[in-house]
Amino acid sequence: MTLTFEERRRLESLNRAALEQRQVERLDQLLAQILPANEFYARKLQGVALPLQSLDRLAELPPTTKEELVLGNAAGVVPANRTWSLDHYVRFHQTSGTHGRPLPVYDTADDWRRWIDCWQFVLDAAETTPADRALLAFSFGPFIGFWSAHDALAERGALVIPGGGMNSRARLDLIERTAPTILLCTPTYAQHLIEVAGECGFDLAKSSVTRIIVAGEPGGSVASVRERIERAWNARVIDHAGASEVGAWGYADAARRGIHILESEFIAEFVSVETGQPAADGELSHLLLTSLGRPGLPVIRYRTGDLVRPRWSETGANRFVLLEGGVLGRADQMMIIRGVNVFPSAVEEIVRSFPEVVEFRMTARKRGAMDELLVEVEDRLAAPQRIAEEMSLRLGLKIEVELAPPASLPRFEGKGRRFIDERS
Repeated sequence: MTLTFEERRRLESLNRAALEQRQVERLDQLLAQILPANEFYARKLQGVALPLQSLDRLAELPPTTKEELVLGNAAGVVPANRTWSLDHYVRFHQTSGTHGRPLPVYDTADDWRRWIDCWQFVLDAAETTPADRALLAFSFGPFIGFWSAHDALAERGALVIPGGGMNSRARLDLIERTAPTILLCTPTYAQHLIEVAGECGFDLAKSSVTRIIVAGEPGGSVASVRERIERAWNARVIDHAGASEVGAWGYADAARRGIHILESEFIAEFVSVETGQPAADGELSHLLLTSLGRPGLPVIRYRTGDLVRPRWSETGANRFVLLEGGVLGRADQMMIIRGVNVFPSAVEEIVRSFPEVVEFRMTARKRGAMDELLVEVEDRLAAPQRIAEEMSLRLGLKIEVELAPPASLPRFEGKGRRFIDERS
């Protein structure tokens, strides 16, 4: 059953000791429920004394990697980590394939209920009410995307407007005809609609949209990206983070500092990029997540591939761990240029601070043992040198910036793929 608004706020206010006690109890319940039926985890956890009874023992459980799930799913049909026979499942989705072969994802009715419950925290952050009308601008294909958002919005009583199977101009027309108050899409697509609206004379700032819930990319917590979207749409951007393999695990901080991890439903671990040990407050870290409410397709200590900076607090209304700046990037996309760690999101932060830049692309290459980066920009001022100078100032690095012909770079309706990695 979905928690009330007051119950969700109470969970956010738990102190660390109470929260961790709740987490280990949920985890022990989950393990008792899935073992030995889940053959994947029965093998991985063989020899581990259960129940755990304390999160101090969490490290005794081996991490789970996406590579394991891929290798265990050679047929491409049945998830390696499913617990029960397929007749128990009611939903099929798959990952986007952005970082490898798409993985199938199945959910039972109870598991899908958990997705919807987790989304209520996101909708709270967007101050969603039954009076809202929400347009979901994504494909409605097998990628899990905003499917769970669709059902969560309907449960909250909002009018849900599916925007699949349409081009961008048709979606703008749908906005004009249905007057949605909330738009759900990727940050890339919110920016693409800005460009299309300019071409057809549609004034986004005068539209009915007052809030935009974004997901799928770091852009919602990248200040220059968020500000660009908010300025053009005259609407507030609310970031959200999730993964098909894990669930809807993150939602926007009220003070816009980043994303809170929904710790009542997920155990988060942070491993220092520098030392490989548990990370300190504010340290650049690899994010591992354990889902506590998805027994049909559990992931335990899952290496998400995301790089983050955790911040803990024992004060304030929301004490769930905060990821400062949201998801900073993917571990496999981090570049080391002349000894400096650089993320694509940091480059985008700078590029998007120039309102004359319509679109851009980054290409990472190897020069000997060193990484190098080329940035191409469609720039209305045709002056890429000023962007290169800003990168040198803010990153402390000389990065090559080239002018691309107008409308020559790819446009995206889902996740943007502006980072091309040729290093391998």
